[in-house]
Amino acid sequence: MKILVVDDDSLTQMLEKTFLKELGFREIFFAKDGVEALNLISEIMPLDLILLDWHMPKMSGLELLKKLHQSHTYAKTKIMIVTAEVDTTKVIEALEAGADEYIMKPFSQDMLAHKLEILGLWSSPVAD
Repeated sequence: MKILVVDDDSLTQMLEKTFLKELGFREIFFAKDGVEALNLISEIMPLDLILLDWHMPKMSGLELLKKLHQSHTYAKTKIMIVTAEVDTTKVIEALEAGADEYIMKPFSQDMLAHKLEILGLWSSPVAD
């Protein structure tokens, strides 16, 4: 499974990488803004998931989300908005623009796992 983390904060990128690796994901790519992400996406498609920060320089996560949804190429790629934005109208705006899920910073590995499970991209290991 290929995952792209788009976030301008290197600490957040590192945290998400750690969480994803601990959940068993290995193909993880990174971009620091929407412009860099657009260039990278064409090289690494198909992608299964994009974890997309809302507030970034050059091109916001919402702008990138809208661009991706203009093309059917990305129809199977799940997109989760990752942000500190708590305004419910922003959540609705992201979902209406095509986000498949939304997670607010700060979040735990368990919270991320739960969201990935909702998206059908991860399942909790069954205890014996």
